[in-house]
Amino acid sequence: MFDSILSFLKDLPGNSRESTLRPEDDPRVAAAALLFHVLDADGIREDSEVDKLKETLSETYNVSGVELENLLKAGEKAEQEAVDLYSFTSVLKRHLDAEARKTFIGLMWGIVFADGEMHELEDNLVWRVAELIGVDNRDRVILRQEMRERYSKN
Repeated sequence: MFDSILSFLKDLPGNSRESTLRPEDDPRVAAAALLFHVLDADGIREDSEVDKLKETLSETYNVSGVELENLLKAGEKAEQEAVDLYSFTSVLKRHLDAEARKTFIGLMWGIVFADGEMHELEDNLVWRVAELIGVDNRDRVILRQEMRERYSKN
């Protein structure tokens, strides 16, 4: 009987670590969802892009192991269930200052160029996200050029 009560309590919202990984609450999940969105924008999921996504999330949020896997699952699930970008970009705009938002656009470009090329859908997606989080066109273009150069040397 005691086990069934514990099981019930664990199933209540807010009682598990995974339940806190929600895009409307957690900017890490919103960021992961947007990075998954740009990763899949061209319709091809390359291993190099997935590796770059994992590396980016791990370094940016200082997570690894199970915590990284939970963030990846939550981000991918949120991206698959989303009807628009605003649900993610509004979280980032609320939680990140102007410089951090520019840095995030750089992270998106890193995912775009991880496979060595930029598809027009990826370019358009980064442009829309930049607009929604308040990163101006000049900064977006400069970041795109910097990341293109960085990845063309690899």
